[in-house]
Amino acid sequence: MKPELRIFQDSERLSRHAANLFIEESNKSIREQNRFLVALNGGGTPTRLFQLLASEYRDQIDWSKVHVFWGDERCVPPDDEGSNYHQANELLLSKVSLPENNVHRVEGELDPDSASKKYAETLKAFAEPDLDFPRFDLAYLGMGEDGHTASLFPHSPVQVNEPVITVTASYQDRPANRVTLTQLVFNQARMIVFMATGKKKAETLAHVLSERYNPELYPAQRIDPKDGQLIWLADESAAGKLPRKIRGLKICEG
Repeated sequence: MKPELRIFQDSERLSRHAANLFIEESNKSIREQNRFLVALNGGGTPTRLFQLLASEYRDQIDWSKVHVFWGDERCVPPDDEGSNYHQANELLLSKVSLPENNVHRVEGELDPDSASKKYAETLKAFAEPDLDFPRFDLAYLGMGEDGHTASLFPHSPVQVNEPVITVTASYQDRPANRVTLTQLVFNQARMIVFMATGKKKAETLAHVLSERYNPELYPAQRIDPKDGQLIWLADESAAGKLPRKIRGLKICEG
């Protein structure tokens, strides 16, 4: 299935669309499977999404059947401001009726190797047949100005054999002491939603969505679900350098 690009006038409209996708996919998954497995991202981009889900969208979701995971995490304690779990918990998880046992965080207070191994075990408990990890019903991802996604940074190994890896190097002067899921997991998801906002990401987004395939330089290009839907949500600023027509990419505006 070819990727789809949805362009929005501003980040508010984009965030509301991302929230609607959460509602639609959670209702569908709970109806069909009696549970909804979602992987959240961190950083500034999903902040408004979390706020919306915790407030005016809250009652449209059966939180008792939602299971929350993370695409990556910094190796810091869960109450640290840099923790993706801390961000989601402050803005969303603590404000909805989500059972504590349905929150599956990376134990960032551990050393990277131990945290990675434990999270691989967590994923395995939800594994689909023939896999060592679940098929997420929905995975949210962001993209950095350098083209990284989750904690898969430029020039990191493209060929991976593990669903969860540690990231302990530095990329473009960015200190990294993290745990991240790899494309092995993301590419099995039923739906992946990228969120890209701001003009600083415009040039990179144009490269990532072009026909020039360079997954070593632009790790976001490694995300290509085998049997799922790939949707890019971009505001007009992030989409500012895209050519008007991109071959093979369905574009709609919202």
